[in-house]
Amino acid sequence: MTPAGGAIRVFFERLGDYREPELSRTVSELLADSGFAPGPGTKVLVKPNLVAPYNTGLACTDAAVVRAACMYLIDLGARVALGDSPAFATGKIVAGRAGIVAAVKGLPVEFAGFRRVTRIPLPHGGHAGVAADALEADLILNLPKFKAHDQMRLTLGVKNYFGCLVGFRKALAHRVHGDCMERFASLILELMRALPPSHTLLDGIVAMHVSGPASGKAYPAHMLAASASAVALDTAIYSKFGLTPDDVPLWREALRRNLPGSAPGETVFPRLTPDDFDLRGFILPSELSELTFRPGRLIKGRLKSLYLRLTGGESAKD
Repeated sequence: MTPAGGAIRVFFERLGDYREPELSRTVSELLADSGFAPGPGTKVLVKPNLVAPYNTGLACTDAAVVRAACMYLIDLGARVALGDSPAFATGKIVAGRAGIVAAVKGLPVEFAGFRRVTRIPLPHGGHAGVAADALEADLILNLPKFKAHDQMRLTLGVKNYFGCLVGFRKALAHRVHGDCMERFASLILELMRALPPSHTLLDGIVAMHVSGPASGKAYPAHMLAASASAVALDTAIYSKFGLTPDDVPLWREALRRNLPGSAPGETVFPRLTPDDFDLRGFILPSELSELTFRPGRLIKGRLKSLYLRLTGGESAKD
């Protein structure tokens, strides 16, 4: 869904909080202006960031943003499904903890279980187990949260596609590919390439800094951003921080592949620009943690996931 020829557009807007009706109006304007207007009957997967069933009020895409995006699509006559695959537990358990289940209650929104798996080949060998619900959608509306990330430095639009790997396969990907940062970044970009056409709406009204993706601190960035290109949106924010591709593995790999939007000069900002946001107090991880998950962490994660499934998630703490 990247515009053919010319510069790629990234739309930024400032919003002080998640209150209505300003939030829904701004979400609708950003999606419409950035060219995302699915026709009636289009099957759209809304894919928030549902990383884990704790600290959900900050670590996950805000429930109000998810609702506003779903309402926009419903008003256009789209068929809306909602799904993600967290680090452990199920998407619906985490969505419940994050207030998203309550936020979309009464709306014609289907929860995608992300249980069926389709294997896609990887160029460096092996396969990735991707949610069939994601692959079978006509379009994906990618709803990432603006967060620091201990292993990738920032998690924005592109990294959010990682949640389309199903269940333990994400932890397994860390185990199998985590010894090589380039190969792990390549996996995420291959996953993005395999998915249906997508559009990104970034929730940065309250971002997460210091650490992440689940245990950082709140930072009021007051930002919403939308684009047909997650790569271009991410590049704009990397550049705002004065980062270089050597600082951000996903950016480095996108540039190596010459992906549209990976070079800052390819992007224009029809509304606000990244320089209109004051992010001087936003703290990024100074050193990146290792990607590889050790066997004990894999086993612990699977036991947590099983426990939460059996209990329905009632014991998960924010």
